[in-house]
Amino acid sequence: MIVNLSQQHSLISNWISEIRDVSIQNDRMRFRRNLERIGEVAAYEISKVLPFIEVEVETPLGIATSKRMSTQPVIATILRAGLPLHQGILNYFDKADNAFISAYRKHNKDGSFDISLDYISCPELEDRVLIISDPMLATGSSLVKTIHFLKEEGKPKEIHIVAAIACTVGIEYVKREDPSVTIWCGDIDDELTAKGYIVPGLGDAGDLAFGVKVQM
Repeated sequence: MIVNLSQQHSLISNWISEIRDVSIQNDRMRFRRNLERIGEVAAYEISKVLPFIEVEVETPLGIATSKRMSTQPVIATILRAGLPLHQGILNYFDKADNAFISAYRKHNKDGSFDISLDYISCPELEDRVLIISDPMLATGSSLVKTIHFLKEEGKPKEIHIVAAIACTVGIEYVKREDPSVTIWCGDIDDELTAKGYIVPGLGDAGDLAFGVKVQM
């Protein structure tokens, strides 16, 4: 399943507009906060498809029957760009376990790049709901490699991917590699440059959130 959260008019469309806008992108705090809010909305939407159980809750005046999540998900993100989006998801799934993966594009002299994956910190994944956040789903290469890497740690029951902006090329690649994943997008663009950047996209989310890095 692929969910474009901008298909219906809502505040998420406003936040997507702001993170794309070059006149607003100079405000790093606002850029990070908008990514965080997109993560919060995505977490709320994902919660609707997770399993709940009925419990009895004692109030000052009696007993109420309520619904609570039956299990907590594992929330994973790809460093560093994914941190604000991850924080938004964690704000809502505030009891979740967390995983962190270092994956980045290692550029070659001919302009091509490989995905380098150097580090993982991960809880038990076997038969659990896994939510992976990455603000830009461009080629899908880093996400696919991350999914394969995480599956070596344990087989999740289901996988959800949260992206602020996704490209149809990347979505198709991820779905070919793992048809069972559900992808939640703030918006979807159709064009990808030869260097693997989404158009119109928004630029480099990691640089906009945390400052320009030295290209390795």
